[in-house]
Amino acid sequence: MTKKQIDPLERVAAEMKKCVKCGACRAHCPAFSTFQREPATARGKVALAQHLCKGDITLDDGTYSAMSKCLLCGSCVEKCPNQVPTDEIVIAAREALAQRRGLTTFHKAVGQVIKNRKVMNFGALAAAILGPLFFRKVPATSGLRLRFPMPFIGGSRHIPQIAKKPFMKRHPEVIQGEPGKPRIVFFVGCMTNFVYTEIGEATLALFRHLGCTVIIPKGQQCCGLPGMSGGDLNTVRELAEMNLAAIEAHQADYVMTACATCGGALHKLYPLVVGKRNPELKQRLQALADKTVDAAVLLQKLGLTPEETGTGSGMRITYHDPCHHRTAGITKEPRALLKRTPGLELVEMEGADRCCGLGGTFNVYHYENSLDINASKSAAIIATGADAVVTGCPGCIMQLSDGLKQAGDKTRVLHTVELLARKIRR
Repeated sequence: MTKKQIDPLERVAAEMKKCVKCGACRAHCPAFSTFQREPATARGKVALAQHLCKGDITLDDGTYSAMSKCLLCGSCVEKCPNQVPTDEIVIAAREALAQRRGLTTFHKAVGQVIKNRKVMNFGALAAAILGPLFFRKVPATSGLRLRFPMPFIGGSRHIPQIAKKPFMKRHPEVIQGEPGKPRIVFFVGCMTNFVYTEIGEATLALFRHLGCTVIIPKGQQCCGLPGMSGGDLNTVRELAEMNLAAIEAHQADYVMTACATCGGALHKLYPLVVGKRNPELKQRLQALADKTVDAAVLLQKLGLTPEETGTGSGMRITYHDPCHHRTAGITKEPRALLKRTPGLELVEMEGADRCCGLGGTFNVYHYENSLDINASKSAAIIATGADAVVTGCPGCIMQLSDGLKQAGDKTRVLHTVELLARKIRR
């Protein structure tokens, strides 16, 4: 192996030594709960990474599969008595495997798509037109589903409808607010831009209500997390620099996102894996991370008054903590805003901070296991008797919606900002 190929694992070699193989991670790992095999645990993956670093195991399909069985939810990191950063180790191991074996066909395609906004726009438009044909109007028993199977998508999966016009194409780059009020860059994210455009509209309405100038950089790209899931860190680095340049082009007080995943990328992943080789770039990325803030946190900081802007109309709700929020300590702010919103009754579900089972491309490669993890979440939601489950991540919204529909339940799944903006959007 060349020096370049071993670099990712060398980056975390010292961290791997902290693992004493105590097994405390087993009780908190959602992947282990469904696979029930040692390689699915944090300590199992650390052991595999150590052997990869030494070069004394075969890089076969089993090794690759074991490393894919991680949702990067961070539960094991939080509960580890030695604070072993297993998520960072898994990211490094996936990059090393990708360097040595090459990217999978799926992740090669993912990398090409997320690096090209024009391709994404075209693909979204095509999906908006063709999606209803394949996933809504064609009965499950129709031969069309067998003749035209969609790659990597199971026939039982509930797919959200793609917007015919992306959110970013609906608005100018700069929406001027009141003099003296904060200037905010809105990092939109792919799911909000192409699927859940109502989240973007609600977010924009709230910050315009507060008098803020909202900037939606036209040059912003995918955050890169889909590439990271398959070890394609080169794509992540390329996208990080593109997003950095797009955001730096505008003077702003905050970089705001209404997506927990995108927030995690800007706040943690970029400084961690992108700036290691370039101190000047790392400094700029850290400055970006320091400015990055979740929409709910910023709304509370800027003094949003839900009593005036939101109405729940007598809704009983429960709240799901996205993993990227939980690990960043963003749990109190969205609940505080929701509790103060008239007409809302917030009831906590059991295991609100447990992973929903999405895990990026984990949901693609291990869909049945993903649903297995999500089953307990769906049961907890249903047990509350809530009219809706609320969360701060579009990816979680897609996963929770799928799980509830698979369970035959009609509980609605909403983003926090959608409830907070209901009154001012009427």
